Amino acid sequence: MILAADGIDVVAEATTGVEAVAAVRRTRPDVVLMDIRMPELDGLAATRRILTGAPEEPCVIILTTFDLDHYVYAALTAGASGFLLKDVTPEHLVAAVRMVRTGDALLAPAITRRLVERFARRAPDAQSLHRDLAALTPREVEVLKLLAQGLSNAELASSLHLSEATVKTHVARILSKLGLRDRVQAVVAAYQTGLVTPGAEA
Repeated sequence: MILAADGIDVVAEATTGVEAVAAVRRTRPDVVLMDIRMPELDGLAATRRILTGAPEEPCVIILTTFDLDHYVYAALTAGASGFLLKDVTPEHLVAAVRMVRTGDALLAPAITRRLVERFARRAPDAQSLHRDLAALTPREVEVLKLLAQGLSNAELASSLHLSEATVKTHVARILSKLGLRDRVQAVVAAYQTGLVTPGAEA
């Protein structure tokens, strides 16, 4: 009701994780709102299935009543583009759907940074997530380092004395070269590859 009232088409609904995976494969939505706790298959496992091998991967927003770091990090490493608590306002929910659709991160930079600092170095699959940064130009590496510190496009532009349009181009190229879905994954990758280390940006 909330999304439809704001002009967003809801193409399917599901009550279990298994149904959610099937619905996504059937309808190919742009954005998926996924609950963490679902019967048959939990939301994190369902998210992994949805984002594995899909020809056109949707953006996944995790909805939960649990504001716990390990759930957030698990959601991000599963491939989710954002994380919201269920008490989010209708306006924020609509804005979140539109935001991830354009490739933006849904977490506040400080939250993302805190999570990555806490979990990235001891994530069991950190090695498998290692990215080859050699494909990036020196400027793109510089942008990625600042991105990992939580800077917005406007802040990046100011810091590097570039236009916002140029910064957006650099960010898009970084995501493309490293095979990343969005800025949140770029932050995670920056820490997991050792490009940025916890506390280094302070």
